[in-house]
Amino acid sequence: MSLTAYALIGIGVMFVLMFLRMPISFSMFIVGFLGLLVVASPNAAYAVISGDLWSQFSSFSLSVIPMYVLMGEIVYRSGITGKLFQAAYKWVGHYKGGMIWTVILASAGFGSICGSNSATSATIGSMALPELKKYRYDDELSTGSVAGGGSLGIIIPPSTVLLVIAIQAQLSIKDLFVASIIPSILLVVLFLLIVWYICQRNPNIGPASENAALVEKLKAISGVMPTLLLLVFVIGGLFLGWFTPTESGAVGVIGALVYALATRSLSWANFKLAVSDSLRSSAMVIMLVVGALIFGRFLTITRLPYEVADWVTSLPLEPVWIMAGIFIVFAIGGAIMDAFGFLIISIPIFFPTALQLGYDPVWFALMMCIITSLGAITPPVGINVFVVKGLAPDVPITKIFKGSMYYVYAYLICIILLTAFPALMTFIL
Repeated sequence: MSLTAYALIGIGVMFVLMFLRMPISFSMFIVGFLGLLVVASPNAAYAVISGDLWSQFSSFSLSVIPMYVLMGEIVYRSGITGKLFQAAYKWVGHYKGGMIWTVILASAGFGSICGSNSATSATIGSMALPELKKYRYDDELSTGSVAGGGSLGIIIPPSTVLLVIAIQAQLSIKDLFVASIIPSILLVVLFLLIVWYICQRNPNIGPASENAALVEKLKAISGVMPTLLLLVFVIGGLFLGWFTPTESGAVGVIGALVYALATRSLSWANFKLAVSDSLRSSAMVIMLVVGALIFGRFLTITRLPYEVADWVTSLPLEPVWIMAGIFIVFAIGGAIMDAFGFLIISIPIFFPTALQLGYDPVWFALMMCIITSLGAITPPVGINVFVVKGLAPDVPITKIFKGSMYYVYAYLICIILLTAFPALMTFIL
């Protein structure tokens, strides 16, 4: 049997294990280790586990993951999510569709802290959906917007997903964070424009609320300003070279603690929850890195990524059409499983292909994120839609999918613009 056949069998077994509800990290680890045993030797398999894992875990770059996760947990446990929603509502709630703008802006803010599509939809949806129903917003627009807004979670820096991609693809964390700023802003603006257009055509689906007084607006924004300044300082300091990516995570944690202590918004019980949840989330993410490392070594030995790259580049097609095919694969992958997990699996396979086609690695990494996020709101298994369905059981799932499809147009416009003008990402690097 050829090495390529072993690789394809391994990928098939891995997906079977995942569909049997085995964690993605364990699925990749088991298949990768057994694959190394078969195609190489037991000594090679044990050498990867001992040598490569030690090399990975002893790297200081990996410590940035628990730091950013802990920063997000501390800010979240300090009640910032509610303050984000209230501030956005006070400023834009009086416009037609303003409550939906509130959902989008709050999702963008929370997503930058959380870094997860489904978690952002669940958190913002639990707060927003009752309010949207109270203000007589259309169920289709409301539920679809919570799902769509949640999909911003893995794109906006500092995102743990971008961190893991940078580590796995051996890219600069700083470059990836900085390059993601323009696409993040572009996507949020497109979301807001989509909502404005829909509500202008049919004002009844997004009625305006009362305009808050200026004093209330200033009071609301003052509650979230310290956190926004913290994020600007962490990303800005990284961009200006004041500290390294690893140091920026530690700076973020210290800043979050100072903010929580100064505002007395973090109880001891919530602090312990923040630490325990950070340990749990960090362990999950690091295990994904471990599983991806072992699985990637197995694929490397079988030479499948290079075979795929050679086959793709030999096709009688322009690189842009080949890349379009890769984009479709990522959109489907994001639709049938969590974006984080699919990115971890697919990077070893498609990253060499993109490099061989001559595309910028930072541009491709961010496009992977954006397109996989699109899959979170598209049929057949858009993960965010099912999360929202759990929060709004009385709304038919077809209606939620229909509402989330509004934001597919925003994603398509963003993808076309970034493909046609890749310098929008890379000009500030």
